[in-house]
Amino acid sequence: MIITGRREENLIAAVKAIRERSGSARVEYLVSDVTDPSAATATLAAADRLLGPVDVLVLNAGGPPPGGILDLDDPAWREAFELIVLGPLRLARLALPAMAARGFGRVIAVTSTAVRQPQPDLALSVVLRSALTSAVNLLAREYATQGVTVNCVAPGATDTGRRRQVLENRARATGAGYADLDAADAASIPAGRAADPAEVAATIAFLASDAASYINGTALTVDGGRTETIG
Repeated sequence: MIITGRREENLIAAVKAIRERSGSARVEYLVSDVTDPSAATATLAAADRLLGPVDVLVLNAGGPPPGGILDLDDPAWREAFELIVLGPLRLARLALPAMAARGFGRVIAVTSTAVRQPQPDLALSVVLRSALTSAVNLLAREYATQGVTVNCVAPGATDTGRRRQVLENRARATGAGYADLDAADAASIPAGRAADPAEVAATIAFLASDAASYINGTALTVDGGRTETIG
């Protein structure tokens, strides 16, 4: 396994945690910025040197800044587009032909339930993750006969720093207490709590497995039952 990200200190900590929890997994890291146009080629080439051809590609770019649909300027939209849509697509565009040539591949994009149930204060995420979801569907159709699947995992509230950041921003904007917003958010989920990141990871691992070979072009919601739309 190879993990990538922009901050080496975070990658080192993540590699250490994965090694400790797995007991035996080989885990390497690469410092890479998905918004850098040259990073996709360099990242996949380095991954091939370290562990061989990429059979499973998980596209999990960080979340963009919060903001309403009319509150964000052009630079914010451009930066978020590079992060959420164009950067992941560069990686997929390079990895997919090689997967198809080998007759096996899994591409899994991590999006958000905001694609199905938009949140007004997360406009960048809503609009651009919707675009990525559409791109995933097109790619899935393109490679469906070549042993390759392309899917999305759409998490809801998950116990990460990103969720805490969103709640803190809402607390500042509304004057409400963080603890109250946290409790109200959990209460709005039928499961009564936010997801553990490991629960989202387990869904990704399933889609990467042979057991999910007939799941293609879909967005699998992982949200404890909160999303109210059907499908």
